[in-house]
Amino acid sequence: MADALLGPAEIRELAARLGVAPTKKLGQNFLHDPNTIRRIVAAAALRPDDVALEVGPGLGSLTLGLVGAVRHVHAVEIDPALAAALPGTVTAAHLTVHPADALRVTGDRFDPAPTMLVANLPYNVAVPVVLHLLAELPTLRGGLVMVQKEVADRLTAGPGSKVYGVPSVKLAWYAEARPAGKVPPAVFWPVPNVDSGLVAFTRREPPSDIPRAAVFAVVDAAFAQRRKTLRAALAGWAGGPDRAESVLRAAGVSPQARGESLTVGEFAAIAAEAQQQGYGGKLSPSGAEPEEKNS
Repeated sequence: MADALLGPAEIRELAARLGVAPTKKLGQNFLHDPNTIRRIVAAAALRPDDVALEVGPGLGSLTLGLVGAVRHVHAVEIDPALAAALPGTVTAAHLTVHPADALRVTGDRFDPAPTMLVANLPYNVAVPVVLHLLAELPTLRGGLVMVQKEVADRLTAGPGSKVYGVPSVKLAWYAEARPAGKVPPAVFWPVPNVDSGLVAFTRREPPSDIPRAAVFAVVDAAFAQRRKTLRAALAGWAGGPDRAESVLRAAGVSPQARGESLTVGEFAAIAAEAQQQGYGGKLSPSGAEPEEKNS
């Protein structure tokens, strides 16, 4: 596998041959360090019978590492030129390339069904992509993604942390997440002006049988005005501060608390009590947070 991985010279030569230049619009930073590829594949703890889902394979650096570790790889690439070129770089028979937007793919597209998400995600859509795929693909047992370090910190933060927010809570609904290391800018072309971080996650059962959209609506409302107490922040969602306070007290949550102090289970308890009392505003349909998409 080591000899097949792409280094800096191979990446630039391949890009030149294809007439491809990385674009900011698509958040393209091509990984070109074989040691980092090996590190990602090892940290993902893949099984030989896994089906890996890669988003944004680009020129195929990580794809080459993945095809040697699992029984099948699905690569979702939004750039038509890169999607068309990938089978020429990664010639494995157990690779399926999907020219598509990862934010719009549906589960019925993949056969065999993916079991692990392993990807160097475009920074500008990293959080929505992870949340969408976890919602759309119940067969995913976990994954390892590389994102901007600041986003990695948010995704893995716990209650009480300064960076705990919407991404932290929504990922916690689906999975247990943990930081899996830092990646320096020098392993990419072009070199980004930020560090990257690895986030590993393992799916678990949701903390409640309350519909996800109902819980995420509470989360969105709580963090839309994160400096306010929950009594004030949830007033619009509940139909007034008094109704919000009634729901919070019945759910066992202090009306003077703030969103950053609550676990995903407590948000679910609030949603459940609102449902019981007949309160609660417009539900969040997608699970992607509008206020803190990548922050």
